[in-house]
Amino acid sequence: MNAALSFIGRANGNKKGLSATLAANPGDLKLRASFSDTKFTHGSTINLNDLLISVEKPGFFLVDFNTTKKDVLFQFMKAFKVKGKQVNWTYTHTRNDRRTILDGSLMFDRSNKLSASHELGSVNCKLRYSYVHKGLTTFEPCYDLAKKSWDLTVSRRVLGGDLIKANYETSSQVLGVEWSCSSLGYGEGRRVKVSASFNLAEGLHAPQLSVGSIWNFQP
Repeated sequence: MNAALSFIGRANGNKKGLSATLAANPGDLKLRASFSDTKFTHGSTINLNDLLISVEKPGFFLVDFNTTKKDVLFQFMKAFKVKGKQVNWTYTHTRNDRRTILDGSLMFDRSNKLSASHELGSVNCKLRYSYVHKGLTTFEPCYDLAKKSWDLTVSRRVLGGDLIKANYETSSQVLGVEWSCSSLGYGEGRRVKVSASFNLAEGLHAPQLSVGSIWNFQP
């Protein structure tokens, strides 16, 4: 049985936090236990929140149990082909919120994909088109039917593995920029993520910055 352990440390201004995930793969199943939003206050106090236990069979189903909120998420996946094109469906239901979301995607080829996400019983629906240019740059325009607005995400692979991504939301006029880096010689299994957020509706000002470090260990 394979097992892996990963940690994510974040710093956002004066706020610091730590998340961790322990994953194991017995047979066809994936077992995962994780906690998030662990906050360090005054340099000593640790508050543990959102302990999540998951059981997954990739491509078929996923069950998440949040022990803190006593909430269960059920997810079922199905993949098939229509006239040689790959179609993926995902059905997600959360018990406490009583929300059901249906996601679907159609792969035209390796570079072009059309996807949709709809919350049943509501007007919340998003349509997204994804185009990958030369295997390095991805353009993803998205239309939100509820907000009647467009979003655009552009990402590019650089330096043999680093990812630079920018996202703009027209409804909120928020521009986000993110750099996920593994090329600075931190060692195998470690990555650094730097994020910046600009609210263009408020004019020119200093961005909100967030820095995270990810460690992966696999015995």
